[in-house]
Amino acid sequence: MLTVVPDLAGALPAGEASPSVIDQIVREGARQMLAAALQAEVAAYIAEFSGVRDENGRRLVVRNGTAEPRTVLTSAGAVQVTAPRVNDKRADPATGERMRFSSAILPPWARKTPQVTEVLPLLYLHGLSSGDFAPALGQFPGTGAGLSSSVITKLTETWKGEAAAFMARDLSGADYVYLWVDGIHPGIRLEEDKLCLLVMIGVRADGRKELVALAGGYRESAESWADLLRDCARRGMRAPVLAIGDGALGFWKAAREVFPQARAQRCWFHKIANVLGALPKSAHPGAKKALAEIWNAEDKDHAQAAVKKFEAAYSAKFPKAAAKITGDEDELLAFYDYPAEHWIHLRTTNPIESTFATVRLRTKVTKGHGSNAAGLAMAFKLIESAQRRWRMVNAPHLVALVRAGTSFVNGKLVERPEDEAAEEAQPEAA
Repeated sequence: MLTVVPDLAGALPAGEASPSVIDQIVREGARQMLAAALQAEVAAYIAEFSGVRDENGRRLVVRNGTAEPRTVLTSAGAVQVTAPRVNDKRADPATGERMRFSSAILPPWARKTPQVTEVLPLLYLHGLSSGDFAPALGQFPGTGAGLSSSVITKLTETWKGEAAAFMARDLSGADYVYLWVDGIHPGIRLEEDKLCLLVMIGVRADGRKELVALAGGYRESAESWADLLRDCARRGMRAPVLAIGDGALGFWKAAREVFPQARAQRCWFHKIANVLGALPKSAHPGAKKALAEIWNAEDKDHAQAAVKKFEAAYSAKFPKAAAKITGDEDELLAFYDYPAEHWIHLRTTNPIESTFATVRLRTKVTKGHGSNAAGLAMAFKLIESAQRRWRMVNAPHLVALVRAGTSFVNGKLVERPEDEAAEEAQPEAA
């Protein structure tokens, strides 16, 4: 049988509008559960030291009334809490300092639960301006407060420090087999030059995706990329087996200098856009279909045949469009030399593009002037949040084999080198 607490008005902070009955029940239930948990925590603490007594046989750890009531912002709303107090007369044998009881449930001076403390900054990062908090969250008691401009300034400074520490970490223990790279222009209005973010996301040998580096650059120049790559190499980063990126990046010149052994894969997402930009709109439907026959071919031989068909169809009328494919054929088809399960991941820089959708959303609502450091810190926190939801690549167990130099023909594992030689010799014998 459900019993509704009759006097719920007392559970609400003074001056707050009365919510619905179900909200009152939830908040009153949260208050009672929190009070019971605090009482149980204190009782367990006192019972643990019940045998500790002074020379007169009196307990050194006893109850000492209750603290002043305080309102704590929880996911159930603002809840008023009256925490029990403990008088602990014990002394630390090493330092002689008085021992103190500290609640693990409700730390001293806590005004928000960790979940709410984390959610409010994330809402700001994902596009909710600080001035919009009160009207947007006003229906949730107590949540409209706590993110003033001064708080945002403190958060930004904290994020700057976290981003700086991230970019100074040791990379010798991380082995990135695949590496996606891109230069992102978030369009944020700044006092300084327009911010360009140099982004690298890698795949570890166990198949997990991870942010490798995020740095400010100047127009995606080769010098900016070289500085970033040299810094990563200095901190212990190994050369990736395959790097995936847009062909216009200065990254490739820098990579040839710092990681010359890394193979290149051009991003098909960018390449298709470049090819269509060199064609009239009337030719787009046919060109898209022809390009899909290349990047979506069942194996490298069929992809190479599709490249020749594309060249024959478009080189006469649109030589620039055809050259964008034939000139980068090796880099566009490099992914076929790796496990077929990984092809979907290696054809484009989608892991970066999809992640930065939230960065662009945040910068659309950014008002006033800022700094490159603030924009970089904001982007770092957004990616850090998104990284928790990244899934592993397909067939993650094959990533370690790629690092080991194992051969793959038409996306399939070649067990022994002689098997690969036999497979290559079959067409000649035929």
